[in-house]
Amino acid sequence: MPDDEALRFPHGPAAMKTVPTAVRNWLIVVAAMILVMITLGALTRLTESGLSMVEWHPITGVIPPFSEQAWQAELKEYLSSPQGRLVNPDFNVAQFKQIFWLEFIHRLWGRLIGLAVALPLAWFWLRGRLSPGLKLRLVSLLVLGGLQGALGWAMVASGLVDRPSVSHYRLAAHLLAAVALYAYTVWLVLELSPGEVRRNDRGTRRAATGLMVFVFVVMTFGALMAGLRAGLMHNTFPTMSGYWIPPGMFDSSPWWINIFDNGTTVQFIHRWLAKLLALGVLIMAWRVRRPEAYAAGAMVVVQFCLGVATILSGVEIAVAAIHQAGAVLLLTTLIVVRHRAMPSPSRPLSVIVRG
Repeated sequence: MPDDEALRFPHGPAAMKTVPTAVRNWLIVVAAMILVMITLGALTRLTESGLSMVEWHPITGVIPPFSEQAWQAELKEYLSSPQGRLVNPDFNVAQFKQIFWLEFIHRLWGRLIGLAVALPLAWFWLRGRLSPGLKLRLVSLLVLGGLQGALGWAMVASGLVDRPSVSHYRLAAHLLAAVALYAYTVWLVLELSPGEVRRNDRGTRRAATGLMVFVFVVMTFGALMAGLRAGLMHNTFPTMSGYWIPPGMFDSSPWWINIFDNGTTVQFIHRWLAKLLALGVLIMAWRVRRPEAYAAGAMVVVQFCLGVATILSGVEIAVAAIHQAGAVLLLTTLIVVRHRAMPSPSRPLSVIVRG
């Protein structure tokens, strides 16, 4: 059996060969595209554009309306939807285009991500540039991306029946699935990166893992806030409309439903979880004292300030979209902290056996 050093630094014609830098760079591009997609999703939600396209055509949907007749037909379908009937019954074609194009770009970008994964994957696979372990992970990435598209349509469909908005539960699920897909891609990038910067630190791994989970929890309540439009209810800080504990937090029955359905309660929880998260990341940065931990500490301060700015601005579209992107960037720094606290692998993911 070859030793660990031979596995990592092979020699000879029958030796093992590492995956080229091109594979890692390709996945960096995919991760960046997913981050753009998450930001586009925020913009479609904030501008209430997500329900402008009332049908899902995975193949033919890449072709937008061109003629005036086609635009009129698209508008007619929209006006028959709950949002069209109840919110924008007087929309003309020019007004409709303003919300249609953003949702169209959002869906088109999702399809482009699918191609950006599938085509290079096939090319690298056929050229024998992928290890068996990496093949499985990359196929999983492709499948999960397809499921994310289906989940997106399930979210939109919830707003096409009897309500002029999507289910805030499905909205949260769609966002968290996209963020999880992004995190998985970033992890693959790190696994394919040089391992010299790693150090085996179990305590840091545990802290970073806990904080990563905490980010997902905070983002869950942020998504529920967005779906309930709860960010518009209390636009003061540090109090909520002058109250540390605002009235109306437990108006619904049973009491526990307020945690998920009451906008005031959801905003209250989101605010305090964000404060605890910021404190936790700063404590970790102070204890770990490594560049990646300092980056996480700096990012959590920026993200907290963006959250406050979002509230004080009355959920101004640009600020709120950047706030959502900031949450993803904060998660990225914590993933790096977690990964660099792992021991170097005896057999890297990128190894391909030849011979």
